[in-house]
Amino acid sequence: MPLLPASPYRAPFFLFNGHLQTILPSTLRKAPAVSYTRERIDTPDQDFLDLDWSIVGSSTLVVVSHGLEGDTQRPYMKGMVKAANQTGWDALAWNYRSCSGEPNHLLRSYHMGVMEDLHLVIEHALAKHRYETVYLVGFSMGGNLTLNYLSQWADKVPMQVKRAAVFSVPCHMSSACAQLAKPQNRIYMRRFLNTLHQKLKLKAQKFTVDLADYHQIKTFEQFDDRYTAPLHGFKDAADYYARCSSSLHLKHLRLPTLLVNAKNDPFLSPECFPVEQAQQNPNLYLEMPESGGHVGFAESFFTGIYYSERRAIEFLQGRV
Repeated sequence: MPLLPASPYRAPFFLFNGHLQTILPSTLRKAPAVSYTRERIDTPDQDFLDLDWSIVGSSTLVVVSHGLEGDTQRPYMKGMVKAANQTGWDALAWNYRSCSGEPNHLLRSYHMGVMEDLHLVIEHALAKHRYETVYLVGFSMGGNLTLNYLSQWADKVPMQVKRAAVFSVPCHMSSACAQLAKPQNRIYMRRFLNTLHQKLKLKAQKFTVDLADYHQIKTFEQFDDRYTAPLHGFKDAADYYARCSSSLHLKHLRLPTLLVNAKNDPFLSPECFPVEQAQQNPNLYLEMPESGGHVGFAESFFTGIYYSERRAIEFLQGRV
């Protein structure tokens, strides 16, 4: 029964609620010093992905996936890359389509279940460096994507992939979207919708994109109904959520995987804590700290020590 006991994580005393634990690490954390080497790879549909490598010469690789509207430059991404390097492992942080600072070539972009892109990144890494061991780490949307990949595409996962650790995962999408639509989360929703709007404006310079009355979109469900679903082959937002909510597929998870969701995460609904699935699947290790916020988990805020990085390395090394 991999429902883990009480988490040892405790937030610093001055980060006394989930909003502070979310916002301060996101806005004030200094990005750890990481030296990336960028590589662009082509996708089978004539698009591209930008990969950022941080290589120390290891036979072990950690592939790190970012959150919605994130990129490889985010402090939490560089923090995880640095932690992997300090452990003696290579790291590969990858940008989703349109997230690397340059619009992708196609009208489509990325979404919560774009498993083919993650699979392409892993296969490319294995072909290029012939790693013996690969670990996966994902944050927020990247965590949902990782869980989907390991469960829905379990038969396709290369044998070199051994373990995964994911954090702050909105694994039940419809209820998480409803949670973010609540008034107390308006600041997050507005930020996401604004950045998505800017990317759609760039798309509209090349493709036919209906941006009329975009200001009337107030929720992810409205956005996904109008854009995400039709652009990526889903019937509507409900179909998208049903097919890409990783919580609905966790019974198929075959590799040891750590899921850490803080109970005070403002982004997460009660359905995003898959207790029953963890009790039924010996490969799913569910940890639910009382605090941590969304992709927060600061331990020593001013010295840049984060529980998510320490905990990921610990689990990937085989310590529960």
